[in-house]
Amino acid sequence: METELLGWPADGPTLRLDHERFSYAGKFVMSNTGKAVVRPDSANGGEDESGDRASETEDDADDDALLAAAAFNEDRTDAATLWIRYITVRQDQRGEGIGPELAEFVAERAADRGYDRVRIAVNNPFAYEALYKAGFGYTGETTGIAELVLERPDDRGGARYREGMAEFRGRENLTDAERAFVAEAEEPPSRA
Repeated sequence: METELLGWPADGPTLRLDHERFSYAGKFVMSNTGKAVVRPDSANGGEDESGDRASETEDDADDDALLAAAAFNEDRTDAATLWIRYITVRQDQRGEGIGPELAEFVAERAADRGYDRVRIAVNNPFAYEALYKAGFGYTGETTGIAELVLERPDDRGGARYREGMAEFRGRENLTDAERAFVAEAEEPPSRA
């Protein structure tokens, strides 16, 4: 897989994704967030015949050429914090670890750019655990829509992990699969 930063929010990158294959597809058409993508490995490494990196435009963003995408921007009140607003993985690729790998990629690029921390909010225990493996830890905070806020770097200790899982255990709207998952999640997973 190839992971690529398409641009920061000021660059105004956009992606057109098929809403039937990617969740949150409409959020990626907007130009006020930065974007990063994961593509399958290409035979020529994404270079054109001249050896230059092939350019990405909205029209080039063919769903078959993308496995996942992330949208991110700076926190409105804290210039040292970058928020990953959305991560979407193509429907036929979910569960393969691509989303957490993309989150880690964005976090590393954010650190290179001078951000002190990267945050993401999750609404299900599967994403919570996957992002924990990617180096994010529960902050003890939730958003106004009951998403748990994770941060990198942050406390990734067992007590904090269990506190986040307890938040999910207390919810009535879990699917059967989510309920079974949180019932067995006792100790934090090791980092991927």
